[in-house]
Formats: sequence, structure tokens, C-alpha cells
Amino acid sequence: MSTTTPEAIKKLLENLQSDLRALSLECKKKFPPVKEAAESGIVKIKTIAARNTDVLAALKENSSEVVQPFLMGCGTKEQKITHLCLAAIQRLMSHEVVSEAAAENIINMLWQLMENGLEELKLLQTVLVLLTTNTVVHDEALSKAIVLCFRLHFTKDNITNNTAAATVRQVVTVVFERMVAEDERYKGVEHPVVVPGNSNRRSVSTLKPCAKDAYMLFQDLCQLVNADAPYWLVGMTEMTRTFGLELLESVLNNFPQVFLQHQEFSFLLKERVCPLVIKLFSPNIKFRQGSGTTASPAPVEKPYFPICMRLLRVVSVLIKHFYSLLVTECEIFLSLLVKFLDGDKPQWLRAVAVESIHRLCVQPQLLRCFCQSYDMKPHSTKVFRDIVNALGSFIQSLFIVPNQGNTSAVINPSATSNPGAPVAAQTGPGMMGVTGGVTPQPAFEYRGTWIPILSVTVQGSAKATYLEMLDKVEPPSIPEGYAMSVAFTCLLDLVRGITTMIEEELGQDESASVMDIKASPLQKETPENLQLQSESDKKEQEPVPRIVWEEMVNACWCGLLAALSLLLDASTDETATENILKAEMTMAAVCGRLGLVTPRDAFITAICKGSLPPHYALTVLNSSSGVLSNKSYSIQGQTVQIISPTSESHQQVVAVGQPLAIQPQGTVMLTAKNIQCMRTLLNLAHCHGAVLGTSWQLVLATLQHLVWILGLKPGSGGALKPGRAVEGPSTVLTTAVMTDLPVISNILSRLFESSQYLDDVSLHHLINALCSLSMEAMDMAYGNNKEPSLFAVAKLLETGLVNMHRIEILWRPLTGHLLEVCQHPNSRMREWGAEAMTSLIKAGLAFKYEQPLSQNQRLHLLLLNPLKELSNITHTDIRQKQLECVLQILQSQGDSLGPGWPLVLGVIGAIRNDQGEALIRTAFQCLQLVVTDFLPTMPCTCLQIVVDVAGSFGLQNQELNISLTSIGLLWNISDYFYQRGEAIEKELNREEAILQKQAEEKGVPLNRPFHPAPPFDCLWLCLYAKLGELCIDPRPAVRKSAGQTLFSTVAAHGTLLQHLTWHTVVWKVLFHLLDRVRESTSTADKEKIETGGGNILIHHSRDTAEKQWAETWVLTLAGVARIFNSRRYLLQSLGDFTKAWDVLLDHIHSAALSKNNEVSLAALKSFQEILQIVTPVKEFEKPETFSAIGVPGVTAPVTPTGPGRPLPRIDSLGERLGKYTGPEQITVTDEIEDSSLWWAAWNTWYKIGSESTKPPASCEKIIFIPSQPFLTALIQIFPAVYQHIKTGFSMDDLKKLGAILHGSVSVPISSDASPFILPSYTEAVLTSLQEAVLTSLDGLQKAICVGPENMQIMYPALFDLVLGFVEFSCKPPQYGKLETKHVANARFNQIQLFAPAEWVALNYVPFAEKSLEFVVDLYQKTACHKAVVNERVLQKIIQTLRIPLSLKYACPSESTWKLAISSLLKVLSIGLPVARQHAASGKFDTMWPELANTFEDFLFTKSPAPDNLSIQEFQKNESVDVEVVQLISTEILPYANFIPKEFVGQIMSMLNKGSIHSQSSSFTEAEIDIRMREEFSKVCFETLLQFSFSNKVTTPQEGYISRMALSVLLRRSQDVLHHYVEDERLSGKCPLPRQRVTEITFVLKAVSTLIDSLKKTQPENVDASTWAHVIALYPTLVECITCSSSEVCSALKEALVPFKDFMHPPVPRVQNGDS
Repeated sequence: MSTTTPEAIKKLLENLQSDLRALSLECKKKFPPVKEAAESGIVKIKTIAARNTDVLAALKENSSEVVQPFLMGCGTKEQKITHLCLAAIQRLMSHEVVSEAAAENIINMLWQLMENGLEELKLLQTVLVLLTTNTVVHDEALSKAIVLCFRLHFTKDNITNNTAAATVRQVVTVVFERMVAEDERYKGVEHPVVVPGNSNRRSVSTLKPCAKDAYMLFQDLCQLVNADAPYWLVGMTEMTRTFGLELLESVLNNFPQVFLQHQEFSFLLKERVCPLVIKLFSPNIKFRQGSGTTASPAPVEKPYFPICMRLLRVVSVLIKHFYSLLVTECEIFLSLLVKFLDGDKPQWLRAVAVESIHRLCVQPQLLRCFCQSYDMKPHSTKVFRDIVNALGSFIQSLFIVPNQGNTSAVINPSATSNPGAPVAAQTGPGMMGVTGGVTPQPAFEYRGTWIPILSVTVQGSAKATYLEMLDKVEPPSIPEGYAMSVAFTCLLDLVRGITTMIEEELGQDESASVMDIKASPLQKETPENLQLQSESDKKEQEPVPRIVWEEMVNACWCGLLAALSLLLDASTDETATENILKAEMTMAAVCGRLGLVTPRDAFITAICKGSLPPHYALTVLNSSSGVLSNKSYSIQGQTVQIISPTSESHQQVVAVGQPLAIQPQGTVMLTAKNIQCMRTLLNLAHCHGAVLGTSWQLVLATLQHLVWILGLKPGSGGALKPGRAVEGPSTVLTTAVMTDLPVISNILSRLFESSQYLDDVSLHHLINALCSLSMEAMDMAYGNNKEPSLFAVAKLLETGLVNMHRIEILWRPLTGHLLEVCQHPNSRMREWGAEAMTSLIKAGLAFKYEQPLSQNQRLHLLLLNPLKELSNITHTDIRQKQLECVLQILQSQGDSLGPGWPLVLGVIGAIRNDQGEALIRTAFQCLQLVVTDFLPTMPCTCLQIVVDVAGSFGLQNQELNISLTSIGLLWNISDYFYQRGEAIEKELNREEAILQKQAEEKGVPLNRPFHPAPPFDCLWLCLYAKLGELCIDPRPAVRKSAGQTLFSTVAAHGTLLQHLTWHTVVWKVLFHLLDRVRESTSTADKEKIETGGGNILIHHSRDTAEKQWAETWVLTLAGVARIFNSRRYLLQSLGDFTKAWDVLLDHIHSAALSKNNEVSLAALKSFQEILQIVTPVKEFEKPETFSAIGVPGVTAPVTPTGPGRPLPRIDSLGERLGKYTGPEQITVTDEIEDSSLWWAAWNTWYKIGSESTKPPASCEKIIFIPSQPFLTALIQIFPAVYQHIKTGFSMDDLKKLGAILHGSVSVPISSDASPFILPSYTEAVLTSLQEAVLTSLDGLQKAICVGPENMQIMYPALFDLVLGFVEFSCKPPQYGKLETKHVANARFNQIQLFAPAEWVALNYVPFAEKSLEFVVDLYQKTACHKAVVNERVLQKIIQTLRIPLSLKYACPSESTWKLAISSLLKVLSIGLPVARQHAASGKFDTMWPELANTFEDFLFTKSPAPDNLSIQEFQKNESVDVEVVQLISTEILPYANFIPKEFVGQIMSMLNKGSIHSQSSSFTEAEIDIRMREEFSKVCFETLLQFSFSNKVTTPQEGYISRMALSVLLRRSQDVLHHYVEDERLSGKCPLPRQRVTEITFVLKAVSTLIDSLKKTQPENVDASTWAHVIALYPTLVECITCSSSEVCSALKEALVPFKDFMHPPVPRVQNGDS
């Protein structure tokens, strides 16, 4: 609880008052003055408490008065009162309310008590409280208090002595603690620096109070130990040296900073303490054990254990803390220590000396300082080396000399060493020596000397036994083995200390240099590396440490190795062995790190030798250690020899095995210690591989032999597994080793795993060592099938696998060596080589590097290169492994192969036809994987290689399916190019730019196929070229597949190509292919192929090579044409499109004239395809714009049987990539360009047409007649061509066209094809050929129609052409001299009965009829046209129609004459007005007689109607005749004055003829057979009647026609009536035929009608003769009254009634003044 809280203060006041009351009570009787003082004290305290707020301060101020009663109480010397007073004083002191004056009074009072020997313990307690609670006691008071304690120390009472000793120690400590606190307080305050003077007194004046006290105290302690009088501690009576030394040691040990910071104190140290120590040491130095005292002039003082031991402790402290101040003095101390180890010193002295040295050995920093201060100074003692060597010789002396200590030992340290990093101690006991029951006590045994090992201290701490025996006066007896054990521990701690220190500092040093250099990406833990990089830097910055470390190692390694080798040989304890080995290993490691090769190799050789059986024949060791063993090294003046291991120590044998040699030499044995050494060797290599350098050779050779002896064999990944040796069951292992083998194998693997932490140089050492081991193994395996040693190959693999992060530095030596192994004749060796190689490559590619492989092209290629190299090895097992590896690489790393693709593809593509199918299949599997999964991830520059490789699989002839599949892959590849076009193009252009630049720098042209084309286009061109090669493969299936793929690709993806590239595509790919196919087809074999391999039957259309090639030709031509069609817009912009067009047309021409129907037809399909092109529609132009500028839209395909659907003609991607921009109007130049192309097309068409439709010269040997589909296709092409050439289409061209159309329609068909082409006979339809002809004509006429004037002169020619076709209805055409059966005849035969060679002419009727309709339509449009009028077209039409009309019922088809007559009527309805119009010109004069004859021939035909004609049919036909008469009555007779008289006369007589029903004698039989056409007659009669008169005669011509008609009519009536009366009279009762009655009835009606008409007519229009004629009829009518027929009678009545008007002639009337 705090002493300043109100509660505490209150309690203090209460306690004081109660103390004073108790005191007054006690002293009431005996000591009244004390009582009074006590009572006044109570008042005083109350007053202070009442008057002051800060009670404690007031108490302190008045403390002299407050304390006074208690001091008086002590003065009474009464025990009870003294007790009470001392307790009260302590209470005041503990509340810190004692002032300086009061404190002095208290001390004086205590001194009195001391002198009276009262309350000694209580006194000590009070002094302690007084000095520890506050700092008010100074100077003389303080010294008095200290002396008081010292004096109490030397009383007779033991308890008081010990308490006083403790109090002195504590008080001394307090004095120095005060000084430290004081320094803290004044830390920041400047104080004058004091130059140390010689006089101690002078310098004291500058010290602050507490420091001054401390100084005076320490000075007097030195005086006292030196047995001099003290200056300050006045009143000391006695003192012991041992106590003084202990006090000095504790001050030096606890307050080193005081001496280091204050020069006054340093001065004391140098001037007082050191001389004192040296002086006190002298008896120990001079003393020699066994030398008589008499020999010396003065008696030699014997070493005194208590003083000596305390001096050594002081020395240890001095060296530890003040080494920097006392360099010279420490050199003396250390030399003394070394001397104390001499054999002639007492055993206890050697023991404490070893313990002291041990204390130094655990302070490596200190050891380094020794090295720097002494060993490295030119003329100084080599203190550090001496210490180590002294320890070594001390140990040797213990073995050589018995422990009596009477002979001197020879210093003979030995062997070699090498530093390294500290190794984690393997704490668990090893596996050795476990089997032999109870383990004996650990000990060293050497040449009969047996020294037990005692456990003296914990590792790394120098906990001494004898240096701590502060209570012993006599030297203790030292147990056997103690000194050895301490020395051994000392060595181990020394090694551990300096190696740890060097390692740490090396580490710091390196990390510092890394910071300086800002090191490039660090390789993990490669100190060696960094150290090399920055060595120069370091030397400039801080050159000391490295030199110091090297010096330290050089100074100690010989001594260490000598001692350790000796101990290793002598050790019988596993733990000791372990520690020795660890020390050797860490030394080896440190030497390695410091680059000290000789010591490093020496330590490693020691471990290696320890691992192998004694005298084992291993040349590596012998040779390399030979350098060491036969020489002795002179190291800094001391000769050191290596102790060879003796194999005397009785070690337990744990394994027996075979040595690894070409000639087995019996067996060898391994002991537990060998195995333990092996484990250390593994550990060394595992942890310190980085520093082994060339000694890897030693280590690995040793391990290989051990592994072989133990029978370990490699498994997957290179790890060694326990396995039996193939030959000789000579390996015998104890169970201990058996259980431990997996551990060893594991450590072995870990060793090579840890190679990942080696720096590059060390790694190279390791790889080189492994390679040379492997070469030895290979040499041993040549020429025999013995199991080879695979240790090296397995470990190369393992090392490679763990060093993937920096694989490039070891890849070349590694894979170079493995490639050699892969070619080894021993299959096991070879198999392992391939296994290692492929595993490494796979691992290398799978590894995640700091800089990803994708960004490190060099490394990538480096990794894959060996895979490619394997292709050169002929062993199939190796190639199979290689391809399997590729497959696995693709499956795992395919998407990150990057720049490695060319190599991988190279491996896949390295197939030859002489390799087995299996290899090709594996390789192809890889390729399939590449194409399906990895195209997007590979660099675009590799795509060309993929194309080549895929192509090479297509061309191999081992496996057809693979060839076909590879073509499929090419299509997938092209599809990929298309989808990723933009990206690929960008990347390729970037690459191209780089290559171009490199080429320019080297001054060489850039070399790649299709060079001037842009790189992306070259890629396509390579693909096309490769497909092109496959298109002419000898195997039809491959050709077909390749062809389809090529054209689909070009069609689908060609838009991606640049303009100019198309030039190459057209000339180098397409035309080149066409030429080669055409050539191959023409030279192909015509022999029949029976089967297509196996039992596959071949279709007859493919049963010769020629037919198979024809199929290829068809495919190729169609493909090229399709491309020309779909890409015409683009191709036209190329310069030589016209030339290309011509070449293409030439190909079409030659194919069309091929004698193979399939080829020829396909050629036309292609022709159609290329001509269905109008200027291509661009995406942004809709077809409407075309019609607007007078270009027809895209022509629809003419037939559904066309060459596949026409492709949409848009360059979609092309536009996207902006190759064509702007909706340019079709320019005139385009048009001209176009027309020349179209004319070329027309000429080709004409050539094909004329050559194919030319009839054969003779009909003996008919080679080839073109098929209907061919002709149809040919004709269908014309409209498309014509669209474009119409402007220049001349009459000559029209004639040429006519010839071809005529020719093609005339070609007959073979009888076996006719059922498929001809319609069934019941229906008459057009064949497609005929339809095509008509379509062409229709197009032609439409064009002429809208064309310019100069085109319209073609009408007559067109009419001539079509009228020719119209004639076919009655006269089918001839095809040369070929005899054909007409369908008309065929109708009644079975077609199948025809001889196969017969030809059938087509049914031309539908065609002719259609042609006729065409003529009519055309004439309707063109009747008035000048050319049509001038060329007398109407007459030609009538002439042509006259043929079927005159035949009438004799026509082949009834429909013909019906159509002919209806057509004639239509034509006349248009033509007659025109004819009348041009009556004057005489252009129609010849037409009229023709027309009259035509009417005549038709109306009164010579061909009889068929017998089976039904009455309805007859009436229908009659109605046609009636129409003709109606035409005459409406179109001809009303215009008689424009028509020649002869013609009118002919018409009238014809009407007359038609109107007469009755038979007359003048009628022939034939005429009677016409049957009675009542309607017809009636119409004729009516017409005659109608034209008998007319209302108004305008011209003489008209009058003439009327008169003529009337006279004919009347005459006709007269005749009929007359005949009728006569016949009836003759027939008697028998009634006349029905028609005669009808006729007479009609005539009678006609007469009445006529009279009516005449009456209604203007009188002036009817001349008198007419009336006379009418009246003349009357008598004849009257004669008829006798008729019996009622019909006739009623008609007669009607006829007679009008005659009443003739009884008085009518008088002319006048109306409105007009007559």
C-alpha cells in the first residue's frame, strides 16, 4: 500500500503516537528524560498534523526532533526499549520522512550499539532499510554504515557473519544502483568531459554524489584485497581476500556499464584491478606439479584453490565485459588460461581452467574479438588458435597420458575441417546400436584408453562445477572423464558458437547487400550466389567480417578436425558420435560458405570415410583425400597431421552387402557407426548442398556405394525404395536397418529435394557430379545385361523435378546427358532415361514459375527441345514414350504451351509412312486434341504448322480413316481462323513487324511462303494449298473430302482475305488445282475396278479411276465456280479478273464438252452459278436500289435442280473489317468491265451450245448425244447472260442464239432415259428444256420491248425463230440423219421394247403450242411496229397457222388447230386494223389472198372429223367456225373499201358456200360429209344478210359490198326455196330430212327479216334493182304454200305478210326540211 495516501499517513501518525506512548510508558520509572521527550514528541506530532496540509513533508522537515525520543530510547541500552525504538525508526524510514541530519544521528546511534555489541541483526536490518528506502545517506555517513556492516561480518557469531555478508553484498549493490539511477536522471544533461588523470583523487571531484560514493567504495575494495589500508571506509578492522574478490566480481559482473561509461572507473579497472589479478595469479603460474620446492631460490607459493578459482571467475568477468578496455591485459589472462591446461598443472587447476575456457567458448562474439585483436595482428600472440589447439592437445593428452598427470603431453592436433550452417540436431537416438541389449555407459575408447563421458552441462551454456565451489577451501577431487567431458563439450560449443555466429552474420551481411543491390528477383536461399554478386560491394562497405571469419576458421579448423576425428574414432556412444558428426558437418558447411575449399573437403572426407567400411576401395575418396593424407599442413607455424580412423573400436555390424564394382569382390560390412555417418553425410548434403561445390563428387560417390550395398532401387519420380539386388542374394540386413531403410530412402529423397535451395553454381556442381556418376554406370552397363546402377539417373530426375523454378540453368547438361542415356543399348537403362526425360519435361511445363512460362519464351523452348530431339532416336519404345508424353502435356498444359507449340507440333508431325500404325495413331490423337482444344491458346504463328501437320496426316497412306479425319480437322481449323480472324490477324501482323525488322537488320529478305501477302492471308493460303494437295491425292475418298472442305472453307471464310491475296487464291490455288484435276482426269485409267477394298461393291458410276476422277473434277469445278459467284465483287476489283474469267470459262468449256455426262452437266451448273451474279448486293444496299438504277435484282435460280442453293452474295465479314467502305454507286467503268466479262461468257456459251447441239455427221457410229438435263441447263444460262449483253446483242447474235435453241430442241433422247424425261402419254406438258427455251425467248422479247429503237428491228427475226417452233406441232424437227421414233408413233408401242440404242424424239406439241401463245402475245405488243409491218410478220404468222388449220382434224394433237384458230383470231383482231391502216402502202397486199385461203382451208377442211367425235364436241367445233365468220362480219366486211375487191369476193362466195345447207347436185360426197352445220350456215346467211344493205353508203366501195351481198343473198334464197319445193314434190309422202326443214325455215325467216330491214332503211339507200329482186321472190314463196311441214308454213306466213306493203309503192317523206 502506498505510503502517501491519507489512510497511510493517518495510520503512520497513529502508530507514531502509540510508539511514543509505549516509550513513555516503558521509560516512566527508569528514564524520565526519555519519557518527557516522548510526551513532547506526541504533542509535536499532533501539532504538525494539525498545522500542515502536507504532513509528510512537515514530518521530514522536523524529523530530527521527531526521531530524538527514539534515539534517546536506544541510548538506554535496554533491550525492550531498543527494540521498540528501532522498530519506530524503521517505520519512519520506510515512510521516507527522515532528513539527512536525522539519518546521520541514526547512524551514529547504530554505531554505538554496534560497538556495544547490542542487537546486531536488528542493526543490520535498520541499516539496510535506511540505505535502500532513500538516498539521504552520503559520504562519511554512508561509509560509516558500510564499515558497520563489514565489522559485523567479522564477529564470532556465525549467523551474524552470514547476515552481515549478505547485507554487505546488498549494500554494495545499492551504492552502485544509486549511481546508475543518478546517471539515468542526468542522462540528457551535458556535463564536462573529464580527461582521466593519474591521481585518483583529482578525478573524483567531477563525479556526482552517488557516483563519488561508488567510486570511493570500489577503490577501497581494491585496496582491501591488495591488503592495503582503505581511503574511505574508515574504521575497518579486518578483511578477507576471498570476500573482497567475490565483492569485486559481483560489482564487475552486475554493473559493467558503470566502468564502461565513466572514465574514472575505467581508470580504476586498468590501474587497480588488473595488476591486482596478475599479482595474485603468480603462484599458479610458477607452480609445476612434481617439481621440488627446494630447486627454486625462493620458496614457490602453492596454488591456493579458493583464491585461484575466484581469480578465474574475476578474469572471466573481465574478459566478458571489459575486453574492449583491457585488450593487452586480456591477452595476458588468456595466455595464462592456456598455460593452466598444461599437463604439469594440478588436476583441479586444469579442470577449472577448462571450465573457464568453456565459459569463453560459449561466447562466439568474444572469440571473434580475440581473433581480430590477436590472431590477426601482425606481431601478436595467436590467442584464438592457441585456445583451440590447447583444447585439442588437452584431449589427446588425456588419451595418451594416464590421469596421474606426471608426464607432459605432446600437442599433436590433426585433420581437416570445413564450416557450415547449424543443423537442427537430430535428437532422437539413431537406429544404430539398438539391438545389443543394454547400451553400455557412454565413453571414448582409443588404443586401450577408456574414458567415460559424463553429462557436464546443457548444450550451449557453460555451467561450471568447480568454478562454483565458493565454499570449498581444499581442492576437490576430480572424477575420471570430467575434464575430457568438459573439453569435449567445449569443442562442441566452440564449433556451434562460431558457426552459428558466422552463419547469422553471413545471413545479415547478405540480406544487407541484397538491400543495397535491390537484387533482381531472388532465388530462394542462394547465399553463395548473392555473396558472389555483392562481394565487391561488401568489401567497400565493411571489409572486416569476412576476413575475420575466414581467419577464425583457418585458425581453428586443423585443431578441431584433429580432435574431432580422434573423438569420432574413439566414440562408442551414439549421442557423442552424433554430436561429433554434427560438429564436423557444421564446420564443413561454414568452410563451404566462406569458400575455404581445403578445410571443407577435409571435414567431408572425414565423414565419408566414417560412412564406408574400413579400407573400402573407393577411388574418389582415396584420390581426393590423398591430397590431404600424405602431407602435413603447416598452419601458422604448427604442424598438424591427420589421424586415419582405426577400425579397432568394437562396433556392431548391421548390414552386409555387395560392393558396387564391375567385378564383384565378395561382401562388405556396414556398422551402426557407418550408417550414422551416412545419415550425417545425407544431412550435410541436404542442409548444406549449397556450399559443397566440387565435393559433391565425394558425397554422391559415397552415397551411391552405400545405396548399392544396402540394395536400394529407384522407383517412380526417382525416389529409391528398398528392393532386392537382382543378382546374388548377398545383401543381409539386420532388422534395425530394415526398419530404418525407408527413413534413409526418405532422407535421400529429401536430400535431392533440398537441392532446390542450392544456388546455381552449387546446383551445377551437383548435376555434374551426378552426370559423371551416371557415365560410370553407363560404362559398366555396356556389353552386359547386368542390372545397371540407376542411382545417378534417378537422382538426376529427382534433382530436376525439385529445381523447376530455375530449370534453365541445369536443363542443357541434364537433358543432354539423359538423351545419351535414352540411346543406351541396355533397355532398362534406356527406359529409365526416357522416363526421366519425359517426367522432367512434363514437370517443367506444369511448374508455376515466378515469371510465367507464357512470358518466358526462351525457357519454354528450352524445355521442349529435348522432346523434339527424341524424334531422332530410332528405338520405338522411346518414340512411343515421347508421343505419350506429348499427349499428357497436351491434356495437362495444352493451354499454356505458348512458344513451345512449334516444337510440340514438330514432334506430332514427325510421322513417316514407314512407322507403324500404332505410332501414327498416337500422334494423330495428339493432333486431334490440339485442334479440338488448343487452337485459341497457341500463338497464331504456329497455326501454319498445325495446318502442315494436319496435312501430313492427310497425306500419309497407312490409315485412310486418319487421312479423312485430318481433313475434318482442317475444316475445324479454318472455322477457328474465321471466328477468331480479327485477333489472329492482329497478332500475326505484330509478329510480322518484328520479323520484318529483324530481317532488315540482318539485311536479308523475309522468307516465308506466299510472302508479299499479309501474314493472316498467308495462313489461309497455306491451308488452301494443303487442302489443294489433298484434292489430288490418289485416294478418291480423300480427294472428295478435301475438295468439299477446300471450297466450303474458301466460300465460308474467304471474306477475311485481303484484296490482293485473292489473286494468289485464284491463280495459285484454284486454277492450279483445276489444271491438275483436268490433267489427272484426262490421263486416268479406264480399267474397271472390281471392288473397293475388302468386299465393298462399287457403284457403276464410280467403277473406273477415270469416273472417280470425273467426280473430283465435278467437285472442283463447282467449287471454283461457287467462289467466283459469291466473291465476284471482290475478284473484279483485282487487275486481271478478265483473264481469270476467261480461264474459268475455258475450264467450264472443256468440262462442258466432256464426254462424261456428270462432268458436262456439272460444268453447266457451274456456268449457271457464275452467271447468276448481278453486281453483288452489299449488306447496306437492298435490292430495291438496283431496280431504281435499272439493274435487275439477283436472278432467281432457274431450276430447283441447280447446283445447290446460290450462296448469299455478301462479303459480310469483309465489310465488318472495313475492307470495302461506302455505298458506292455502280460506276460506269464497272459496267464496261462487266459487259466484256459477259460477252466472254456469251462466247463461251455459244461455243458450248454450238458444239454440243451440232448433229452427228453420220448415224453409223453415234459417240455421244448430249442429255436433256445438260441442254436444259445450257439454255437456262442464256437469260442470265442476255441480261448483261442485251445492249450490244446484234442480229447475228440472235441468229446464233436461234441456231442453238433450234438445235437443242431438236436433240432426241435415248429410249432408256425417255421414261424419266417424257411425260406419260395421257398428259402433254413441256419438258424442262422446252420450258427453258421459251423462258429465254421471253426474256429476249421483254428486253427488246424495253430496249432502244435499234433493238426492235429484231422482232421479225424473233418471230421467224418462234414460228419455226410453232411448226414443230405438225412437223417435228430432224436431228441430223438420225432416225427417231416420234412420240406419236411411240404412243401405241411399249417404250421398253425399243432397242436400247434407239432415240426418241420428243413430243413437240406442247412446246409448239406454247410457242404459238408466245407469238400471239408478242404480236399483240408489236403489231404496229415498223419492222413488224415492213417484214410482213402478219403474213408469216398466217402462213404458219395455215399448216395446222388446213390439217385440222389431221393434226397430231387436236389442241393444236384449236389453239391455232384462236390465235389467228387474236392476231387478226390486232393485225387487220394495222393492215387497213397501211392498205395504201401495199405492204399487206400479199397477206390478203393468204388469209382468204387460210379461212377457206379451215372452214371447209379436207380432213374428215374422226368417227368418235361426240355431238357436243361437234357443236363446240362448230362454234369455232361461227367465231371465224363473226370475225369476218366485224373486222373485214365493214371495211371493204380498204380491202382488195378480189378478197371481198372470195369472202362473199365463202359465206355463200357456208350458208347453203341443202345438198345440190353440184356438191361432192365430201361436202355432204361435213355434216350439217346449222349454226354456221345461219351465221353465214345472217352475215350475208347484214351486208345486203346498210343505212348509209359512204363510199362506192361500201355500196359495192352491199349490192354484192344482197344479190348473193337473194340468189341464195331463191335457190333454196326452189330446191325445197322441188324435193318435197319428189319425196311424196316421205318427209324431208330435218336439216332441210330447218334450212327452208331459216330462209323464210331471212326473207321476212330482209324485207323488214329494207323497209327500215332509207329509201335512197336501196336501189330499184334490189326491190325488183325482192318482189321477184314472191312467186316462189307462193309456190311453197303446198308444203306439208307446219314449221315451214308458219315461217312462210311470216314471210308473205310483209309483201302487203309492196301493193303500193311508198312515197318519200319530208321531215324538218331534210330528205
